[in-house]
Amino acid sequence: MGAFIAFFYGIASYLVFFVTFLYAVGFVTGVVVPKTIDTGAVVPTSEAMAINLLLMSVFAVQHSVMARRQFKQWWTKFVPKSVERSTYVLFSSLALILLFVEWRPMPTLFWHVNNPQIGMALTALSFIGFLIVLSSTFLINHFELFGLHQVTNHLAGNPMPVPRFRTPLYYKFVRHPIYLGFIVAFWAAPVMTAGHLLFAAVTSAYIVVGILLEERDLIDQFGDEYLQYKVRVSMIVPWRRSA
Repeated sequence: MGAFIAFFYGIASYLVFFVTFLYAVGFVTGVVVPKTIDTGAVVPTSEAMAINLLLMSVFAVQHSVMARRQFKQWWTKFVPKSVERSTYVLFSSLALILLFVEWRPMPTLFWHVNNPQIGMALTALSFIGFLIVLSSTFLINHFELFGLHQVTNHLAGNPMPVPRFRTPLYYKFVRHPIYLGFIVAFWAAPVMTAGHLLFAAVTSAYIVVGILLEERDLIDQFGDEYLQYKVRVSMIVPWRRSA
């Protein structure tokens, strides 16, 4: 019974993530969704900045702390290992949903592309960034990354396989294509308001910090194999690769 509950919990967490991801695409690009990064009640700039920074900090702390090995060792004393990843995914999604709901627009314009063809190209580039993010997850193991593999194996009574270090497709050119995709998606904007700029700048800074923390864990896990990979392949900008 516990394995079935864990399985359905994992599916529910994944569905919450997937809907949240799709909403994030619309939130950033301003397409389809009812509330975007530039819509909502306008409040004084100082108030909006304080609220928005707090919202991004909530996500950053949750996303980074819960991903660390030391936290997982403590957390799995209370949460079954089979649903640890699903719980992480669920909490990350809830933090993003909170950001979407409470985000305050900051309408001051930094740039506005008047040429419709260039504007459409920038929006398309943002969508391509999100596509890079999603496709990168499938290259390494989408369903393990978002907790479904764990709960499925638990239901079947199978242990999780030993992690293997792989560098498929994008990962041969950059070490973190998921983060590269997010940076492209957030900065490729035909209309850049103060709110969008704040979001893009803070998330980009968080990505750099996140990479440093993540790579420390990857070195602990894969040792020299990952250290050699760091020498061959650049972090985000694809400027070098192995022969």
